[in-house]
Amino acid sequence: MQIDFQKIKVISGDLCDFDAIPLPPFDDRICAFLNKLSGKLLKSQEAKRYPDVVTYAFFCRKSNLVKLKNAYREQIRYRLGRGITFHIAPGNVPINFAYTLTVALLAGNACVVKASSKEFPQTRIISDALNDLLAGKEFEILRSYIKIVVYPRENQEITDFFSSKCNIRIIWGGDRTIDNVRTGKIPPRSYDITFADRYSLCVMDAQRINAEQDLSGLAHDFYNDTYLYDQNACSSPRMIYWIGNRESGKRAQARFWAAVYEEIKNRYDTDAVIAVDKYMAFCRAAIDLGCVHLEKSPDNRIFRISLDNLTDTIPYYRCAGGSYLEYISEDLEDLKKIVNEKYQTVSYFGLNPEELRNRVIEYNLRGIDRIVPVGKAADFNLVWDGYDLILMMSRVVSLV
Repeated sequence: MQIDFQKIKVISGDLCDFDAIPLPPFDDRICAFLNKLSGKLLKSQEAKRYPDVVTYAFFCRKSNLVKLKNAYREQIRYRLGRGITFHIAPGNVPINFAYTLTVALLAGNACVVKASSKEFPQTRIISDALNDLLAGKEFEILRSYIKIVVYPRENQEITDFFSSKCNIRIIWGGDRTIDNVRTGKIPPRSYDITFADRYSLCVMDAQRINAEQDLSGLAHDFYNDTYLYDQNACSSPRMIYWIGNRESGKRAQARFWAAVYEEIKNRYDTDAVIAVDKYMAFCRAAIDLGCVHLEKSPDNRIFRISLDNLTDTIPYYRCAGGSYLEYISEDLEDLKKIVNEKYQTVSYFGLNPEELRNRVIEYNLRGIDRIVPVGKAADFNLVWDGYDLILMMSRVVSLV
């Protein structure tokens, strides 16, 4: 396959070597490299301006890697990486390219990562730090394991080329992106790990909200789950499911959204296009569902569509940019009406997470793979979308 490499922008590593050998999961050299990367980022004044970069740096620090390795100790004793992994990172979440790279390295693989073509400062900050470390003698052995590239997604022949070289292809993005990438063949023993369109919700206990004197911390955590990524992350809640009676639910809503507004009013701006999208979503809901109610902040930063009933069409009325569907119920049972395989994360406040997990299992829900406290929805974990990524990206050497 003839490829015009001039069309590819290499921001870390080089494209000369595709022969990196598989390593054991949590190889000491990989962990040492990631810890050095963490230290470099945490010392960077520019990096500190981006909470998602700081969160990523903490994920890579030695103490966290040791904790993760210990959790897998028995499972990885006789495992090796699969070989070469090819990653298609999403275009709308700046930090994703770094996490998908990191987990594949931890699983023992070499990586080719297609980062977003958008010029996110987070991409530059992390890739510069990677390049500084790879340029030194200490980690020269890892240069063939890290290749981060940028090219227009329309250049399918480049995607096909990298696909032909990989042992695992990891596709982050919408359903259409996955369909397009899959037109490119992979070797017979290779396979895809796909992260398709997903959406998430938040469950809050109204009585607990009403009992709290200060909601500023909760509002800050909610900002990190939603507005920080403009609600574009699959884990960002688009619906708020309130537990309580009508009276307590309404009182909790008023207090909570007032606190959220204080958090976002000087930190988040919306534009006319997003405002139109949000209003169109409300109009669709009003036409189709009938009993809906609109409440919004004067500057349109918070846009709430209250629902009297739930149906499985609810996701059709979701929108980004500070738009939320809301529903009040005295229990969790109405989740059965809406949750399908497209639902990913439930963030919660004031509820017992074990009880939430038990309800997901009891109700035989096809979706919901993650249950996290408010403020942790975007935190990356080695189990994502129901996949154990370390085990998915490595192989067992068995004795019979």
